Amino acid sequence: MKKYKLGLTGIEVTELCLGTLPMGPLQKNLEIDYAASIVAKALKGGVNFIDTAQMYQTYLPIKKAMEQTGITPVIASKSNVTEYNDMESAVYEALEMLGLEKIDIFHLHAARANRDLFKLRASAFKALLDLKEKGKVKAVGVSCHSADLVGVAADVKELDIVFPLINYKGMGVIEGALADMEQAIEKCRSAGKGIYLMKVLAGGNFLENYGEALTFARALGFPIAVGMVSEKEVDYNLSYFNSKDPSGFSNPTLKEYDKKFHVVKRVCRNCEKCVTTCASYAITIINEKAFIDNEKCIMCGYCVLGCPTLAIRPV
Repeated sequence: MKKYKLGLTGIEVTELCLGTLPMGPLQKNLEIDYAASIVAKALKGGVNFIDTAQMYQTYLPIKKAMEQTGITPVIASKSNVTEYNDMESAVYEALEMLGLEKIDIFHLHAARANRDLFKLRASAFKALLDLKEKGKVKAVGVSCHSADLVGVAADVKELDIVFPLINYKGMGVIEGALADMEQAIEKCRSAGKGIYLMKVLAGGNFLENYGEALTFARALGFPIAVGMVSEKEVDYNLSYFNSKDPSGFSNPTLKEYDKKFHVVKRVCRNCEKCVTTCASYAITIINEKAFIDNEKCIMCGYCVLGCPTLAIRPV
């Protein structure tokens, strides 16, 4: 499988990165042993890069897969906390739960954040930089959906990695259009930042256009995080990314991976926390109940965690 070096970090990763968000409780909520079998299959298949997050709650299956295979991949995690002590705790939590002495990449988890992120979370960012100095984090990054923020990130000299949202339709890009995100990513490349891409399938919205979506993303020339929730899906992605000529691949008909988020109206209390949590601005309040616009939803599941009454559920 093709490999890339992430900017100036010296970290070398496979083009295919296993995204663990969909297997956790925000989406499919897979049983830990089964989730571990998916991770293990990807590792044994040659994937050396895994993306996770404090919010995803997927550290345990990753650790179990590493124990089963004896393979320690490059791991990127992230946290959306804002204060120094909380970020420090988030990193040590990841290290403990993954059984590591050092984590390769740790991001500011900033899906909905704007260009003021590095001012608003200066304390948390300082914690990551200090932990890098102590040898607990190898590279510090930002994970975001904002084209404007990606452009700003290029000029933050202490930042090593940028993990932006991009896909061939620009679905989920905020504070700018697709062309703005492409331009911002190129600015980061020129600044020597390590880059890998998220949501190239828009959280599953583009499964039926898999080939077109992946052709666009691969042409950008960066590693790509793809969420997977079964061994069958791992096999498909491995075959695609290992193929010298993927043009003959048919679109996957993996209907079991379809997912939508549903609002249980009788449980919704109109607190609007889901509205402020949604990174895609896909949720509004209609008749005092949350409403999800599926044309905008990239199915990240952050609203599930944000809802205090569990009114939003994956179906």
